[in-house]
Parts: sequence; structure tokens; C-alpha cells
Amino acid sequence: MRPIHISRATACAAAAAALLSVSACGSGGDAPDNATPTIVFASGTDTPGMVPGGTSMPDMPDMPGMTGMTAPASTAASVPTGPNDVIITNFAFAPATLTVTAGTTVTWTNRDEEPHNVSPAAGGFTSPNLGTGATYTFTFTTAGSFTYVCSIHPFMHGTVVVTA
Repeated sequence: MRPIHISRATACAAAAAALLSVSACGSGGDAPDNATPTIVFASGTDTPGMVPGGTSMPDMPDMPGMTGMTAPASTAASVPTGPNDVIITNFAFAPATLTVTAGTTVTWTNRDEEPHNVSPAAGGFTSPNLGTGATYTFTFTTAGSFTYVCSIHPFMHGTVVVTA
């Protein structure tokens, strides 16, 4: 009888197929075999995209089978909440240029899902990395033009102009 030679790749593929078929046989947990999986989308809901009749599409009528669904509440992420606030959203500082008087405290708030920071070109103030919803404040005491970037994403630029 001749020995059978199987390549390593063929053996790995066969082992992977066997593992997949065994894992598909049972639920592997406490859920019954007929349980329907729950899908949660990035919006935090079980509904993908925009929902008719919700806050994102108020003029579109509800469709049969979609009653009781609402779109997630929208946030005014790109709109600063105060005159001395800079919002970080869509990988940009908004407003890109902020003018304040000396002695003013400026607050940066990260509304992106990625971390950002505030790193000035000439030093003087540097934020830690800001996660989603985190804020950083700095009080500008001297007049001048202070440019800054996000050192994680150096294409993001901003300027604080401080008047006397």
C-alpha cells in the first residue's frame, strides 16, 4: 500500500472545515437552538440607517411593519455650545479660528468616535488624548495668535486669536 501525502495547506483547510462544521452543530450557550440573533447597529438601535417618520425623516410616512420605531436622537455635534467652545467633529476643529479676549477660558470637546488632542505649534498648552465626549480647557492670558493641531491627526488645524 502506498502512503498518502497531503500538503500542509490541505491539512489545515480540512481541520478548519471540520472545526466550523462542529461549531455549527450546537448553539454553544444557553440560548435555545431556535433563538433569533439580535443585531445592534452602530446607531445603538436594531434598525439600520434612517427610520421613516423618525426625527431624521419627519416628512416620510411610517411604512407597514415599521411602526413604533424611531431614529436615534441627533446631536448638534458641529455646533459649539458656547461662544468660547471648540467642537472636534468629523476630524476637524469647529470653529477653525476662534477669537477671544485675554483671560478667556476655551473649551475643546471631542464629538468624534476617535481620540484627538490639542497640541500647539509653539508650546504653552497641550491636552491629553481626548476620547469621545471628553473636554479640555485652557485659559489664554496673553494676546497673540495660537495655532494648534491634533498630533494624532496632523491634518487637523485650528487657531485661537487672543486680543488684549
